[in-house]
Amino acid sequence: MEPILVTARLALRRFTEADADHLVRLDGDPEVMRFIDSRTKSRADVQRDVLPRFLGFYQRYREFGVFAAETRADGEFVGWFALRPLVPAADAMMFWDDGPPDGRTVSLGYRLVRAEWGNGYATEGSRALVSKAFTELEADEVVATTMAVNTGSRRVMEKAGLRYARTVHVDWPEPLPGNEYGDVEYRLSREDWEGTGGR
Repeated sequence: MEPILVTARLALRRFTEADADHLVRLDGDPEVMRFIDSRTKSRADVQRDVLPRFLGFYQRYREFGVFAAETRADGEFVGWFALRPLVPAADAMMFWDDGPPDGRTVSLGYRLVRAEWGNGYATEGSRALVSKAFTELEADEVVATTMAVNTGSRRVMEKAGLRYARTVHVDWPEPLPGNEYGDVEYRLSREDWEGTGGR
């Protein structure tokens, strides 16, 4: 499948039904899901919920969605990156509604298989999507959120240019260890991104 974005080491493309094994490997790892969900995903979960949700994005949006990331050198699956438009609101970012195709506020997301942690792929892919959001998609702001204790993800956001905006506390029905410290939200405006020379 033709990539939608190419970086120095990665190629991002749309998911297909044939990616079920990749997603089971990713979402079936408790360490990957540590700051996301108290349960890992089974093959049935992936085929019933995860893949249909990803594929549904492509039907609704031409430019946005969740994209499989592979190494350019050997086509190895490393995880996924996501961009989706949101409607800003006063409540916690994870509850913001999906926006229209020409939405001006865009959410950045990423999830990598554990074997690829520490290789700089998360930062590389995130920076490329931030650039795409501002240059091709005409976004005014890129936003992202994670648990406050997820220091690895927070570093990726910072390296991609996003800055801490606030901490929110959500009464989750099944709180994860560390939820008592809240969830953090990071943002980057077009003005600030341009002020750094688009880096």
